[in-house]
Amino acid sequence: MPGIDIVIVNWNSGNQLRECLRSIGNLVGEAEPLTVTVVDNASCDGSADGLPEPSCPLRVIRNRANLGFGRASNLGAREGSADYLLFLNPDTRLHPGALSTPLGFMESETGRHVGICGVQCLDETGGVARCCARFPTAWRLVGQALGLDRLFPRWIPPHFLGEWPHDSDRDVDQVIGAFFFVRRAVFEQLGGFDERFFVYYEDLDFALRARRAGWGSRYLAGARIFHRGGGVSRQISARRLHYLTHSKLRYARKHFAGIDAFLVSAAVLLLEPLARSAYALGRGRPGEFADTWKAFGGLYASLCRPGENGR
Repeated sequence: MPGIDIVIVNWNSGNQLRECLRSIGNLVGEAEPLTVTVVDNASCDGSADGLPEPSCPLRVIRNRANLGFGRASNLGAREGSADYLLFLNPDTRLHPGALSTPLGFMESETGRHVGICGVQCLDETGGVARCCARFPTAWRLVGQALGLDRLFPRWIPPHFLGEWPHDSDRDVDQVIGAFFFVRRAVFEQLGGFDERFFVYYEDLDFALRARRAGWGSRYLAGARIFHRGGGVSRQISARRLHYLTHSKLRYARKHFAGIDAFLVSAAVLLLEPLARSAYALGRGRPGEFADTWKAFGGLYASLCRPGENGR
């Protein structure tokens, strides 16, 4: 059975990283060889210090600055040579079968055309999270910027496949980046993650490029992980929104042309902050209102800097 190189990008994840590593250690034997590489993006909380050995080789790469998820993931991937890569968030915990099930599927005749695999994610309540998504069109991104996907989901489907209970195996457009199981050959064929995405949308961009290259994405309901969701970004909502909208703009400029790219950019930059503000004030959430304008103020400032508007 081919091996797996697990790559975990860490940034101030606290005790979550240790819990994740312990869960990996419980699954040693599901893949051989199995290695773990933790790429620490200049954490200041000591979360990458004194890590428990997960009963398999553990490497720790310490970056002097926060390089973002895509670039750090690519660094970690280059450290190994196994046939498969698993990009794993530190706020996850693996259940038995989380490694052997996707590995067995990818090695089967049924999975030979699949390049990316995901598994069932359980949330903090024990429920099954809706963690698979559809490729966005320009119209959908415009609708989402205005919040219309919440009001009219039949006409503007939300990004995540909320209408499907995630209780069966299925081919999907994208599996969640918190557990992103990839053939190394596909990862290298595509040149890894696009490092221009600092965080968010890099997994979606990768899945779309893989699809165009003839590789599908598959969701497996028979394997499970716990995923807290939000991770450290829960503590930095304004910064999270800044990165999310910046990556959304970059995705639109990369994959859409002409009027479509223009409409998405206009909706995100001009209308989305107004829609978010109205939603926050309508529900009596002044903190969310303030975070919205802090995030978009930072976004406008960053787009004025040289090189930020390139494709």
